[in-house]
Amino acid sequence: MYRQTKRLTYFCHNSILPRKLTINAGIIKVNEEVKYALNAGKPVVALESTIITHGMPYPTNIECALDVEQIVRKEGAIPATIAIVKGKIKVGLIEDELKFLGDIKSSNPFKTSRRDIPYVVSNKLNGGTTVSGTLIVANKTHIPIFATGGIGGVHRGAHKTFDISADLIELGKCGVAVVSSGVKSILDIPKTLEYLETQGVFVATFGDNNEFPAFYLRTSGSKAPYSVKTAMEAAKIIKSSMDLDMQSGMLFAVPVPEESALFPEIINNAIEEALKSVKSDLNVMGKNVTPFLLQQVAKITKGKSLDTNIALIKNNAKTAAKIAVVLAELRAASNETDVDNLERVKGRPVIIGGSNLDCSATLTASEIKVGQNKTQY
Repeated sequence: MYRQTKRLTYFCHNSILPRKLTINAGIIKVNEEVKYALNAGKPVVALESTIITHGMPYPTNIECALDVEQIVRKEGAIPATIAIVKGKIKVGLIEDELKFLGDIKSSNPFKTSRRDIPYVVSNKLNGGTTVSGTLIVANKTHIPIFATGGIGGVHRGAHKTFDISADLIELGKCGVAVVSSGVKSILDIPKTLEYLETQGVFVATFGDNNEFPAFYLRTSGSKAPYSVKTAMEAAKIIKSSMDLDMQSGMLFAVPVPEESALFPEIINNAIEEALKSVKSDLNVMGKNVTPFLLQQVAKITKGKSLDTNIALIKNNAKTAAKIAVVLAELRAASNETDVDNLERVKGRPVIIGGSNLDCSATLTASEIKVGQNKTQY
């Protein structure tokens, strides 16, 4: 009378088979291009937005953000700039949204970390997501790699102020690999590395040695626990972490290109002078300290630090995109192997996680004949 067909859908860990992205409604809005790439297992690189809203002057901020996205595309990956626009968390800004957010006189954006997200969303405000804010969203939408300039850390004098960036906490909780030029030079780098160790964050320098970079500088005087030399090596480590479901972040520290690095004496003197400005201005505290210090350093160095900042961000985006492309290839190869194994399974299938069972009926007769009651339908 009819033919029944069954279709089983296997849901496995995302390092085995691509996880279908379903978050595209409500508070989190995933750009269609980004959503397609994630569902298809294509390389995607998350990008933060405080660089746009609080890290650079207008219109340099917009120009830099657009250039960074283009660099990611040239390397074969899809950029996903994350921000909050009118109360909606956006994953993958279109150009008009990016320009709107970058014009801070119009958008009036908040510097948005974990604690700020509910407030900005509920009041339908605009926000530039910090490293920690971006990590949360990237983790929720299964974007494994995130490029930024430099992460936050333990501030100098933290033994008195307890000023420690939320970036370090989120790195310990979110399974996302961050590519940055280490830690901002204005911070206490040795204490930051100690804190990252406590949080269980994997830290490696991307280069020929373990010299940990310091944002504007190629070296900080501190050592990273590990070093990786190629995108393939980094991607293999990330994939292993995903396969093991470690649920903790990773930091790949990329030294600023040598031609763009500043001389230590120039930047160190500028930082010391900027720190004095913070101490004398009682209105600068909390999340406003880092943007204020970066602005002061740029002013003292007559714009040289801003040029270096732009150069390292672009270099980090390029490196992150290379890693993302290799990681996608490794995961695709793993998927093919596991799908082949599933097809060779004999007898009853083993379901890991859960399954959907869809049944469909196809009529083989031209009409339906009812029994003796002759009920009409």
